[in-house]
Amino acid sequence: MLQRPQRGDPFWIWALHWWEGLSWALIALIGLLTLVSDTPAATKYGLLALLAVLALCYALVRGFPGNPVLSPYGYLCVLILALGGLSYLGDGFGVLYTVTLGQFVIFVNSLRSAIVYSGFGALAITVGGTLREGWGADVLTTNTISSLGVYAVGVVIAVLTPKALDLRDERAQLRAELKKTQLELAEVYQRQGAAEERERLAREIHDTLAQGFASIIVLAEAARSGLRAAPDRSAQQLQSIEQTARENLAEARVLVGAVPHSGVAGGSVARTLRRTLDRFTEDTGLTVTAELAEPTDAECDQPTRIALLRCTQESLANVRKHASASAVGVVLTRHLHAIELEITDDGCGFVVEESHGFGLNGMRRRLAELGGELTVTSSVGDGTRVLVTIPMNGQV
Repeated sequence: MLQRPQRGDPFWIWALHWWEGLSWALIALIGLLTLVSDTPAATKYGLLALLAVLALCYALVRGFPGNPVLSPYGYLCVLILALGGLSYLGDGFGVLYTVTLGQFVIFVNSLRSAIVYSGFGALAITVGGTLREGWGADVLTTNTISSLGVYAVGVVIAVLTPKALDLRDERAQLRAELKKTQLELAEVYQRQGAAEERERLAREIHDTLAQGFASIIVLAEAARSGLRAAPDRSAQQLQSIEQTARENLAEARVLVGAVPHSGVAGGSVARTLRRTLDRFTEDTGLTVTAELAEPTDAECDQPTRIALLRCTQESLANVRKHASASAVGVVLTRHLHAIELEITDDGCGFVVEESHGFGLNGMRRRLAELGGELTVTSSVGDGTRVLVTIPMNGQV
């Protein structure tokens, strides 16, 4: 039995059910007209009884699907008998076959059943009308031709309905697949977002907390070894340890969202880099020369300021840990559409192609987010040059 249409079903399925509702509206109207007409009492009560039985069976099948008393096919048998009886009792009642034609499709489960049961309906009204009008070749021929014309329409409806059902099922499958794809995409985006956030946090931790802890360890080792021989120097190193720890604490609060901004104030790139270089000189004793042009707020936004600071901190950390250098140079330059940061050292150098550390890769990813580039030039024994290029305000 064809269920009530759902949103998204083809128009043909909706039309069948509208037809079903219209047919019962017409049947109710015919019953009312019969009731008030001057039809002979026996005929009137017979017609009304058949309509009442038909309505009761319809309500049972539609209102209680799967009931053990009357199946949809059983209802169609009642409908066929009622059509034959109505055609026999009253003139013109054979039109009810046309009115109820859609039900022969709605209450079956196959094309074959629809064709067979609607054929029995055509036979019923033919026999009923012929018996009422008087058995004869002309009457039988006329009624048969009329019934076959309506039956042909029923066959067309029965043929088209499975195609509409197939279209409905196909649409339902497409909707289900679309929903599944949307859920899978949402899950992929969620995983991708989580991975990007983990990568961002890892980069921030490496560039801030990890570098700070590494500095604390180096300073603590130096202070411990010089505690007796150079107490003043050790006291200075302990002070640096305290300051670095405070800075790490501030960065940790930034990472967990306790404070809204990074440690780079607006318009203070040169001053922040100068403080970083002074701390580096104080902690390592290396000679640092710096030429720091100060970009304006219009030229350098906050993400750019943070990137310049982090790249400086990472480069200096690499110098401290790996370069064995005696001098470092830092140049911050403003160009027409870009800002360049150059950091050089006279250390031992390395083979760039063989370096796959997290620090350099993290710098590249950070700069790529701003449309910038990282260029590292080095060779064994010739020092290292790190060039950071960031377009200003999205310009290339």
